[in-house]
Amino acid sequence: MHPDDWHLTDDVDAFLAKAGGFLRSRPGRHVMQLTWAERIRTRGAGAVAEAFGTDAPSFGTLVRAGEVCGTFYRLSGLGLSPLTPEQADSLAVRLAAPGHVLPRVSADHDTATAFAEAWQRHTGATPKLRATRLNLYGLHALTPPRPHPAGRARLLGDSGADLDEAVRWCADFAGAVGEDVSVDAATWPSTRYADKRYTLWETPEGVPVSVAGMNPLIGGQIQIDIVYTPAHLRGHGYAAAVTAAVTRTALAAGARDVVLFADAGNPTSNALYQRLGYRVLTGWSVYDFS
Repeated sequence: MHPDDWHLTDDVDAFLAKAGGFLRSRPGRHVMQLTWAERIRTRGAGAVAEAFGTDAPSFGTLVRAGEVCGTFYRLSGLGLSPLTPEQADSLAVRLAAPGHVLPRVSADHDTATAFAEAWQRHTGATPKLRATRLNLYGLHALTPPRPHPAGRARLLGDSGADLDEAVRWCADFAGAVGEDVSVDAATWPSTRYADKRYTLWETPEGVPVSVAGMNPLIGGQIQIDIVYTPAHLRGHGYAAAVTAAVTRTALAAGARDVVLFADAGNPTSNALYQRLGYRVLTGWSVYDFS
């Protein structure tokens, strides 16, 4: 293999040793690379593949002039760092040669589009852009919500009652967004939700009305993932309050960068995050291949 080429491995530690500095240099745009690599590193490749129903994880780094300038991770689909059209084409050539089958690719919109077009050229697979597109936000400066709803934030701990509360809220969220996953006490440890810490917003009477979760600190960055208010409780500022609260928790935990995703087609959530001081880093898209 030429030293200026895509280098593939199924060893997450080897991947991070080669690409870790590159990923941490732009943690916001590399949030999914960092998140999945850390999840695989801590849980183990076999456990992640079993829990998420994916193929065995694999990784790749693009090296040019001795420097890493692109990465990917592959589970069932392919996740990419920002790539130029030429870099995306070189990866499509590299993966098409041994006959890889890819169900999907996800990345910033320009990269995902460039790879989808290249994959179609080299394999004949037809890409279809998913209707739901995302905005990736990064915190600029936290601005407290106005007006601020009455109540308080409460961080969920590891006690039995708090764990039950987290399971219930995440099951409600998964159902609301149509996620094909069972979230209950038995399945909880294997779900993506078990990696997070949760903050509730409670009314003055102690009734929980909204929840926000955050991923672990990785490379100086924390991703907020999930924010959820039941439909019948929306419109009271609870989501803004809990998002501000979990953002403060992330900053207090040492995060230099705080990021989150929002449905680009939801004007309410996008306006909310912008009022709180978040700014769009990039658009995010998924293409499915048939």
